[in-house]
Amino acid sequence: MVTRCGWVSDDPLYIAYHDEEWGVPLHDDRALYELLMLEGFQAGLSWITVLRKRAAFRAAFDSFRPEVVARYDEAKQAALMADAGIVRNRAKIAATIAGARAWLEIMEREPGGFDAFVWEAVDGRPLVNAPASLAEVPAETDRSRALSRKLKARGFNFVGPTICYAFMQAAGLVCDHTTDCFRHRPAS
Repeated sequence: MVTRCGWVSDDPLYIAYHDEEWGVPLHDDRALYELLMLEGFQAGLSWITVLRKRAAFRAAFDSFRPEVVARYDEAKQAALMADAGIVRNRAKIAATIAGARAWLEIMEREPGGFDAFVWEAVDGRPLVNAPASLAEVPAETDRSRALSRKLKARGFNFVGPTICYAFMQAAGLVCDHTTDCFRHRPAS
């Protein structure tokens, strides 16, 4: 038996996500945008709901290509609201479009693009924690609060401190695999 973090259910999709993606340092600008937007869609829902809809999200949002999403008009937003394959929330859809526009601005103006902009929250290196249990994993931190403020100042929405911390964990900025999990790695 392999021991995993306590939040992982026996759903094969969840297991694969935990084992192959969660906590792996991500440095692709577009993939970071996609993950941040999906974390925003997750607000108020379980992550497995978003995982099960991820393929539909990618199809609906043109593979989360910000240069395309930034040009969405009212007709496209109406089509998204009618798409049963995704989470149909008008504010979250609008936040994804606004996020694409903010992403494009960051890519144009910030050295190192969105990757450097986000990773600055942890000084460019993953923070490796050693929680013994889920009870020791915070919902937010000073760094996630700072990232939230920074993203909001650039025009992002649905990027509160809790969403930012979940994003930081998922994108590998923070490693919060519990110490009994086979994916935990000691700080170097």
